[in-house]
Amino acid sequence: MKDHVYQHIELTGTSTTTIEDAVSRAIKRAHKTVKKLSWFQVLETRGHLDKGKVQHWQVTIKAGFTLED
Repeated sequence: MKDHVYQHIELTGTSTTTIEDAVSRAIKRAHKTVKKLSWFQVLETRGHLDKGKVQHWQVTIKAGFTLED
């Protein structure tokens, strides 16, 4: 296996349905412009409440990608 050097970025995805959907939205959007994404780590999860119910999720992730030679 080749040794890799990674760079990482922070992203915040949002969703009205689930935490997983918020993560997927962040990764899907980053994939449009950042090549070779290879891992992510959830850093923070937040939500918006209205009348005692979760209305919106915000999930901040760190995503890593391989630097090209």
